Amino acid sequence: MTARSHDRPGPDPDRAETEAVLRKQHLHASVADPVLDTMTFLNEITTRYPDAISFAPGRPYDGFFDIEEIFKHIRRYLEYLEDGGASPADIRDALFQYGPTAGRIRDVIADSLRLDEGIDVSPESIVVTVGCQEAMLLAVRALIARPEDVLMVSSPCYVGITGAASVLGVEVAAVEEGADGFRCADLRAAVLAERAKGRNPRAFYVVPDHSNPSGTTMPLDTRRELLDVAADLDILILEDSPYRLVSPGRQLPTLKSLDRRRRVVHLGSFSKTLFPGARVGFAVADQVVVDDAGHSSLLADELTKIKSMVTVNTSPLSQAVVAGMLLSANGRATDLNAKTSVYYGEAMRATLQRLEASLPSARRAELGVSWNEPEGGFFLTVNVPFRADTEALARSAGDFGVIWTPMSYFHPHGGGTRGIRLSTSYLTPDDIAEGITRFARFIEAEAGAADAPGKN
Repeated sequence: MTARSHDRPGPDPDRAETEAVLRKQHLHASVADPVLDTMTFLNEITTRYPDAISFAPGRPYDGFFDIEEIFKHIRRYLEYLEDGGASPADIRDALFQYGPTAGRIRDVIADSLRLDEGIDVSPESIVVTVGCQEAMLLAVRALIARPEDVLMVSSPCYVGITGAASVLGVEVAAVEEGADGFRCADLRAAVLAERAKGRNPRAFYVVPDHSNPSGTTMPLDTRRELLDVAADLDILILEDSPYRLVSPGRQLPTLKSLDRRRRVVHLGSFSKTLFPGARVGFAVADQVVVDDAGHSSLLADELTKIKSMVTVNTSPLSQAVVAGMLLSANGRATDLNAKTSVYYGEAMRATLQRLEASLPSARRAELGVSWNEPEGGFFLTVNVPFRADTEALARSAGDFGVIWTPMSYFHPHGGGTRGIRLSTSYLTPDDIAEGITRFARFIEAEAGAADAPGKN
C-alpha cells in the first residue's frame, strides 16, 4: 500500500545556511513504513469528501456519550477514596499529581476483570496504560530483546501492533488466517520455520474475539489448543480483545481466563467499552521474571520501568473517570454496556441485511462477491473481484460517496488486495442503509470495469 502524501516546498535558498534540512533516509526506518501512513490517509480521504458515508473508523457510537456523566463519575471515584480513608490531601494528590507509574486504579480494574472476565489476578500484575496501544508497545519492547527475536502475529491483524513493532525495529512474522479463521497448526509451522532460519519467536499476537479487521472469533477448542501449543513451543500469547463487552450474547472465555501456565499477557482497553477519550488501557502481565542473581519480579514490574521512560504515567483524571464508571456498576463493565452491545449487534445485523438486499446471493455469485457474518464486534470483511486499493477507495469516496478500509492495510507481508473492511459501529441506521446502497453501486461499477477488456 502506498498512501498519498502532500507535496511540501523545498527549503528557501536564502535561509539554507540557518535552517536544518533533514534527509528522510537518516531518520528511523519506521517513518517510511507504509503502515504508519494508513490512518493519515483515511483521515485525508474523510476530510476531502466530508459528505461521504464512512465505514472506515472503528469508533464507538457518539450517541452514548453524556458530558454531565463525567463529573458524576469523578465524584464517585472521590467517594471511593474517602470511604477508603483517604484524607483531603490524599484525594487532591490523586487527581492533580502524576501518581504511580503502574497506575492508581489497578485494584478497581482487577475487581472488574474478575467479575466480567473470570480473570483472577492481583492488582500488582496490572499496568494501567495510555490506551491499549501503549500496552502493546511496552509488551513488545520488553519481550523482543535480541536481533534474532521475532513477534508472531495472526494475519490480517490490527495495524497498531505492526506499527508498534515497526517503530521499535522489531521483526514481525505473519501467521495467515485460513478461510475458516486462525489454525494452531499454522502457528506451529510458522514458529518452526522461523527457528529453522535462526530466528527466535517470542510471542504471538492475536485478537480472539470479533477481531479487527476480519471480524472472526476463535472457537473454544482452538483457544484451548492454542494455550497448549504456546506451552509446547515455549512462547507467550499477547491477547488483545477490546470488542467482547460491546458484543451481544454470551462471550467465549478469554484466553487469559483459561490460562493456567501464565502464557498469556492480556492487553485491555476501556476505549471501546467506556470512554474513548480517556485513553485508559491496561496490561495484565503476571509472568514471573528471574534475574541472574535469582531475584524475581512480575513482568508487570518490568513493563512499568519502560513506561516510566515513555509516558511517565497515565492521566490520573482519566483513571478517575474510568474507575468511577466501574464503581457505579459495582465493577461490572458488562452492565454499563448492556445497551451499547445491543446497539452494536443491531448495527451489524442491519449492515448484513442491507448487503443481502443490495447484492442478493445470485447477483453476488455472478460478481464474485462474498462477506462473512460476525456475531459481534465492529467489523466485517467483504471479498471483491477487483483490487480494493487506495485508488479504488478514492473512486469510491469521490464518485459514490462511501468510504471503507482496504484489507491490504492489515496484511504485514502483503495480501488482502481484494478485501474490504467495513466498520459498523459509528453510523446510525439511516447512514448504514444509505451507505451500503452506495457501496453496492460502487462494487457493481468496479466489477464491471474489472471485466472490461484489458482490465484485471
